[in-house]
Amino acid sequence: MRYCFYICVFFCLLIFQTTIMPYFSLFEKFYDLFVPLIIYLGLFRSTRESIPVILALGFVMDNLSGSPLGLYLTTYVWLFVSVRWIITVLQVKDSILLPFVVAAGVLMQNIIFIGTMAMSKPGPGFFSTVLGTVAVQLLWALLTGPIFLFIVNYFHQSWDRWIAELLDFKSNQA
Repeated sequence: MRYCFYICVFFCLLIFQTTIMPYFSLFEKFYDLFVPLIIYLGLFRSTRESIPVILALGFVMDNLSGSPLGLYLTTYVWLFVSVRWIITVLQVKDSILLPFVVAAGVLMQNIIFIGTMAMSKPGPGFFSTVLGTVAVQLLWALLTGPIFLFIVNYFHQSWDRWIAELLDFKSNQA
């Protein structure tokens, strides 16, 4: 049942990111909304629960984006591994470090993307164009990343309670 929650979140984020956000110039340089979702999985969910979701997200995004095959999958896996490593060293879940973890995730995704694009399109003007976009994305991540994590965590806990009540109700009727 948890995977139904992830499917719903995935489609909501995908629709919001691809059909609603492009119509607002404010969100022109917004970061990939799946990055905080991967960070949420790394911080709050088990590895066994998260790996299938990450693999599915990466595979779907690779096919939808037109990027080199495996770019999103590689980015999401490395992001998840990095978050799992960070929580062994630091207490991040409910701390002041949460905005910086989301910003670091966005930066990590951008570094991987920039490295991939730099190999295919080297040029002197490339990096100056990209640095402004990355700076704006990092600012967005610092401001909205923790809010996103708390909202997803709240809805996930509500979903779990609703499923537990539903299953309890069915077992009481039987």
